[in-house]
Amino acid sequence: MSVLVNFAMFPTDAGISASKPVSRVIEMIKNSGVDYQLGSMGTTIETATMEEALDIINQAHLLLQKQHDRIYTTITIDARKGELGRISSKIQSIENKIGKVNL
Repeated sequence: MSVLVNFAMFPTDAGISASKPVSRVIEMIKNSGVDYQLGSMGTTIETATMEEALDIINQAHLLLQKQHDRIYTTITIDARKGELGRISSKIQSIENKIGKVNL
């Protein structure tokens, strides 16, 4: 199974920039060993199970909760039976079609 999760999570009480607390979340994700892709408005992770994906999100929340009183989170999930690797193959599929699509 491939579970793609795009989520944004940040404390609302971090001031004008949330980059420091968000960087701690990204470091946790990186250290977890799951594939991830950082974006300007969120981060996408890919796991083999829904449980693993939700665990990463829970770990991120617990990490921020230690130092912040309010945390904002948005989550989008695409779970599909089949092989892992969609985090890059979905992007590559679109990039391969750019310039080849009849509008």
